Amino acid sequence: MRRIAVHLLLLGMAALTPVSALGAEITVIASNAAKEAVLELIPAFEKSSGHKVTMIWAGTEAITKRISGGEVVDVVLIAAPNIDKLISEKKIVEGSRTNIAKSGIGVAVRAGLPKPDISSGDAVKKAVLDAKSVAYSSGPSGFYIAELLKKMGIAEHIKDKVKQTPSGVQVGEVVARGDADLGFQQISELLHVKGIHYLGPLPPEIQHLTIWSTGIHSAAPSPDAAKALVKYLSGPDAGTSIRKAGMEPG
Repeated sequence: MRRIAVHLLLLGMAALTPVSALGAEITVIASNAAKEAVLELIPAFEKSSGHKVTMIWAGTEAITKRISGGEVVDVVLIAAPNIDKLISEKKIVEGSRTNIAKSGIGVAVRAGLPKPDISSGDAVKKAVLDAKSVAYSSGPSGFYIAELLKKMGIAEHIKDKVKQTPSGVQVGEVVARGDADLGFQQISELLHVKGIHYLGPLPPEIQHLTIWSTGIHSAAPSPDAAKALVKYLSGPDAGTSIRKAGMEPG
């Protein structure tokens, strides 16, 4: 009888235990640039913390508009300048910005096409001029490439063959299906796309690094769990997955 009474007592205590004590639900909206790294890291975090993570993927500019427009999540992971913009709008908690990774811009061609030389700035310029069509994103890498082509003095000359993808649309997929011959995007967004040949990063003299950062939403439903996730993503154990995805920690 005593064992039965103890068992019933334990069951009653479990029934009264708040769900939050058993693990929180964390919603993260993140740039596609970080997708490969984050997807590899989430299972280990969930196992060690008991929390459940729901991921929403989109482009940096689309995410910025959604959060500015009132969408509520726990964690936002996008380019650092956009996090700063959302902090200025009080959508992200001031002081919560944490740098997770940095990445450069890569170049790819459709599988089966000749592989142009991209070993120097002049070589990249020639590759762009020679290509029948060129694609770049409407995110941080695309903004940079658009300015780079202007500095090279060829933006007007090639304007009729340039495609700028909508926010969240992968340049690699556009190249793979034949809508562009040459594509520029974050290295992490090109490495894992089938149907393209990744040529490599832009040469050092014209390379540009983007810092990817997290921020805690000002109205985050699970702020403490969100902080734990950010700590994990920015911790030493995350480095291997971040590098594997074509990025560098911090």
